[in-house]
Amino acid sequence: MLRLEDAVIRNGDFTLRADWSVEEGARVAVIGPSGAGKTTLIEAIAGFRPLEQGRILWDGRDITGEAPGKRPVAMLFQDGNLFPHLTVAQNAGLGLRPDLRLDAEQKARVQTALARVGLAGMEDRKPGALSGGQQSRAALARVLLQDRPLLLLDEPFAALGPALKAEMLDLVAALAEETGATLLMISHDPDDARRIADQALLVAEGIAHPPQSTADLLDNPPPALRDYLGEG
Repeated sequence: MLRLEDAVIRNGDFTLRADWSVEEGARVAVIGPSGAGKTTLIEAIAGFRPLEQGRILWDGRDITGEAPGKRPVAMLFQDGNLFPHLTVAQNAGLGLRPDLRLDAEQKARVQTALARVGLAGMEDRKPGALSGGQQSRAALARVLLQDRPLLLLDEPFAALGPALKAEMLDLVAALAEETGATLLMISHDPDDARRIADQALLVAEGIAHPPQSTADLLDNPPPALRDYLGEG
């Protein structure tokens, strides 16, 4: 279980508060108006932004003071964060060892992960030789190899077309199901939230609200979300 306990996160003059828990294995969409603090929330969970007060716990263990690399977290960023001078296999292999000194078993795991995301045969290509969807798959393979129980997505597929984005969301959902990972995904698209997440967490007016049913939240949005969705 992920628990934010009386958490206060500051980003410049902006303050965000959160006090809720997410059950292990849940898939949660993080939604809300632009600039409401969705990325700030995810960055705090990942360890890139400190708490001003409160605690973050994973399975009862206090991870508030742990460095990002020590947390049970893998994060997929908007740009995929691939290194252009490395091959697809090397970019994925960073999920196992930052120095890329992989043994035979680890190299085999890289091959398996790339095949799982549909990149078999592309191991030696550089990111510049890949399509946008293929780059997203390579970034996802690296996250898969990190084998962390908490997966954070900061709209990594926003630049993809509707059909390809839907395909990537389905792949993420399938991988989360296979691994049992807890998934928190920032989304600006209600259809994406409905597609992948059974729960949704509204971030608005300085508060990251407790998760609730995605359908309930989107079918009966509060005023702040209704205005953002253009349903006012």
